[in-house]
Amino acid sequence: MSENMTIDMEKDQDNGQITYANEVISTIVSVATTEVDGISGIVGAGSISGIIGKSKTPRGVRVDMDGQDVNVDVSVTVDYGMPIQKVGRNAQENVRKSIESMTGLHVEKVDLHVVGVSFEKENQEMQLSQRAALTTAEEEEEHAAAETEAEDEGTPLATVEFVETPEEPDEAEQDEQE
Repeated sequence: MSENMTIDMEKDQDNGQITYANEVISTIVSVATTEVDGISGIVGAGSISGIIGKSKTPRGVRVDMDGQDVNVDVSVTVDYGMPIQKVGRNAQENVRKSIESMTGLHVEKVDLHVVGVSFEKENQEMQLSQRAALTTAEEEEEHAAAETEAEDEGTPLATVEFVETPEEPDEAEQDEQE
C-alpha cells in the first residue's frame, strides 16, 4: 500500500486532517529498529521495487495502515552471539512505542523477520585484538632491539646504583657515647 493515509485526529474539532505518507511510518520503523542493541541492520525483502530502487520506502520494511491501525513487517539481521528472542522483542516494542508516540496511531502488530546473523562486530573485535597483539609484539621487538643496540655500544640502558645511608644511632647508643 503506497498511498498516503489520511487520519482525522480530532473528530470534535474542525482543525483539519493529518496525512501520513507510508514513507514516514517506514522511516520511523527503520530508525526504531536499528537503534536496538543487537540489530545489525534491516535487510531488503527482495521485492522487484526494492531491487529496481523505485520504492521510496526503506527496503525490508512494509507498513499497512487501515484507519488508525498500523501493521508492520520488518526484516532484520541480528548480531552474532545476541539472544535473538530478546533482541526481537526489544525491536518490536521500540517500533510500537515510536510509531504510537510520534503519530498517535495504534500499532496492531509488528512482525519481525530475522533473515540473517551478522558477524561484523565479532570480526571487528577480532581485528582489534589482533592489532593490539601486533602492537605489543612490535613494542617488545623495539625494546629488544634497543637493548641489543645499547649492549653493542657498551652502554647500559639504565644504571641502578644502591647507596647505603648510615643509620642514625639509637638514643641508647647516643647516651653511651656521651
